[in-house]
Parts: sequence; structure tokens; C-alpha cells
Amino acid sequence: MPKASELKKGMVVEIQGVPHIVKHLESKSPSSRGAVTLYKIEFRNLQNGSKVDSSLKGGDLLPLADFIRIPVQYSYSDSDNLYFMNSDTFEQFEIARDQLSEQLPFLSEQQENIFALVSGERILAIELPQSVDLRVEETPPAISGSSATNRTKTATLSTGLEIQVPEYLKPGDLVRVNTATGKFMSRV
Repeated sequence: MPKASELKKGMVVEIQGVPHIVKHLESKSPSSRGAVTLYKIEFRNLQNGSKVDSSLKGGDLLPLADFIRIPVQYSYSDSDNLYFMNSDTFEQFEIARDQLSEQLPFLSEQQENIFALVSGERILAIELPQSVDLRVEETPPAISGSSATNRTKTATLSTGLEIQVPEYLKPGDLVRVNTATGKFMSRV
């Protein structure tokens, strides 16, 4: 059982018997002597998708949720669900589109290096790799000028994600995007 001070974004813990994933955490250190550091944590309920905010002391214990972590490949989606295939057994899993709304812009069909957190026969959540490679679909042309600074422009990627990219990139280029921050890392 991890302490509140040991929690990290993406960990899955049980709160009142229901699995919750850590979405955001922030520590607040008081200035007075003898005071305890508080951790403000935003959880998302993995059964119904509701948001739960909690303030915990550093020593508070939270039980880890019971799940297995398996490698999957993103296969396809329809209007309501996303479908993943177990890379080892080829078993199919589905998860509601709205449960992965924050991760959807980083998913492209046949994408690998994804891990699913599975409990029973159900996906609780997915873990994306640190970065993904996506194709630039739309971006304005570079503006010629005598600027020595690194200018950026908005680019729409193959998944619909809009990010700031260096001015020299053009449609068709492949870029690496950080999945935690949603920011441009490099050209591939």
C-alpha cells in the first residue's frame, strides 16, 4: 500500500472499494514548524468517470487496485467505444470513448507500446508511451523574415491534436509529441 507521498500520476488505487486513477497531484508544504505536508490529489473514478478531489497527509495509506497490466494494440474505434487487442493472446477489449477523452488525441489506429490496466474482463485505463509520433496534417506556410528567434506556429496533427511546432515544419512531416504535456519534442 503506497503512502499519499508516494503516489504518481497514472497510479490506480482503491477508494471505498472502487478503482480510481491519479490524474493530478500537488503537494503543499506549510510554513509553520511541526505542520504536516498535505497532498491535494485529483482522482478519476474508473467505473463511472466522475472526478474526486481529496486532500491527504503524506503518511496516509491507499490500497492499490487489483488489476493486471498487459500490452495492447489500439485497433479501431466506433462512435461509442475504442477497441484494443492483447498483443500476446489477440483477445479484444473495448472501453467507452468518453473514459479516454484526454488520451484520445494521442491514439492512432494500429498503435503499439500501449499498456491496458485490466480487471476481470474490463479495461480500467490505458497507459500511453512517454511520446508518440504523429503526422502534421495542416499548418500555415513559414513566414520568411529576418528573425533570429525560434518562432512557432500551430499545426493540426493526424489525430486532430493542435500543438505549437517550429516554423520550418510543413504538412506531411512526422513529429514526436510528449503524451504527458502535449507538446512538440522533435521532428522524426
